[in-house]
This record gives sequence, structure tokens and C-alpha cells, in this order.
Amino acid sequence: MRKFLDVCYSEETKQFLDIYLPECEEFKTFVYFHGGGIQAGDKSDVKFFCEYLANRGIAAISVNYRMYPEAKYPEFILDVAESVAWVFKNIGNYGKSTGIYVGGSSAGGYMSQLLCFNKEYLGRHNINVMDVAGFVHDAGQPTAHFNILQKSGIDGKRVIVDETAPLYYVGIDKEYPPMLIIVSDNDMFNRFEQTELLMTTLKHFGHGDKITYKLMHGNHCAYVEAETQDGDGGFGKNVADFILAN
Repeated sequence: MRKFLDVCYSEETKQFLDIYLPECEEFKTFVYFHGGGIQAGDKSDVKFFCEYLANRGIAAISVNYRMYPEAKYPEFILDVAESVAWVFKNIGNYGKSTGIYVGGSSAGGYMSQLLCFNKEYLGRHNINVMDVAGFVHDAGQPTAHFNILQKSGIDGKRVIVDETAPLYYVGIDKEYPPMLIIVSDNDMFNRFEQTELLMTTLKHFGHGDKITYKLMHGNHCAYVEAETQDGDGGFGKNVADFILAN
């Protein structure tokens, strides 16, 4: 495995990513956004997960983005879109990528959903959503994110579907790439139910065949860096199996 840490993907905002490359000439690439409520977390927090993918022939790229309190909506979403554009433009300098996948956990899953369902963000970089080989939406909030609501003076427990909500855009486009949707049976309060709503809405618009669903066990996203990733149903294994199958 080869590592390239603290690679700048935006000179303007001074944001960085880490690249974990497998020891092979051809590979699939997974761009990953960490969680933390858009106010905490770091690309290095998922080092074990990225190494797991790289050791299985998948290039893993972990992305940092602007966060609260310094950032404001939608700057963090613009950042992750720019990181994906950087990968599309530059991954060829590191080897032959045969497909680029995008995903995230929790707040990162919220942002991966927005990139998937609102074509505006990747479209700014002349990337069609269907150019992405697949998405991994792990425990992301499909309604308006609780922290975005709180920063607007709204109770973060409210369930609102507005222009900040990924669910708002589902059904506008006629097609979507394959997606792996993950949630836990002991997730954040209401996150399991909201994830179910996202999936039934996708099915309602005829996109059920695009969904691979995995129900995890334990607390919200605690499985991402678990040391049992080779175990039955482990997060790393689920992500790797999805990418290698699509």
C-alpha cells in the first residue's frame, strides 16, 4: 500500500485529502467523507477503514471539508463536490482507475446523498451524476440536517424536507447510479426511520433496483472503524463487496 497524505484539492479554501493506494496498476477508487455533525471529525479518523480497502485492491481517498463554526451552508457541500472533481481529474496520475465511487458516513452520508440526488453540485464541475460508478450512503440524514437547522435557529429535532434535504431532490432525475445504503438498528433517534423513508421514496420512483441495503448493529456509525471489519457483515467488507460488484 502507498499513502499520499495531505494532498491539497482546493488552493482557494486550503482543503486536503489523503490517498491510500493498493499495490496494483488498475483499481477502483472510493472517495469518502467523514462524519461528525459537520462540526467535528477528520480525514485521519478513518485510517483503518481506508487501509482495509487499499489492502483489497481499492484506492481509498479520505476528504476533509470546511465545518461549523467557521463554515456556513452550503460551503461544506461545495468542498466535497470539488474533492470529487479533483479525483476525476487527477487520479490518473496515481494509476489506472476503472471506476470512481463516492460515499460518506453520518454527516458525510448526508453530503454523499446531496451529491447523488442534487445534480447541481457535481454539475458545477461538468460531472454528471451518472459518471459516478456508485454511491455509499451510510447513516446520512435524508431530511434537512439537524445542525443546519440549529444554525438557522430551528429545533434540530424537526423533520423538514426543504432545499437543504437530499430527499427533496429524489425523483427529479430519471436515473441514478447503484447505491449502497447503510444504517444501524440502534442508530441515532429517527435515523433508521428516515433511512427507510429514503429507500421507499426511491422505490416509489422506480429506483429500487439501484439499492443495496445493509442493516448494521450497534450505535450510530460505531462500526466504521471497528476492528472486526473482516467479520460477517463488517462495514469495510460491505463497502468493498459493493464496489467490487458494481
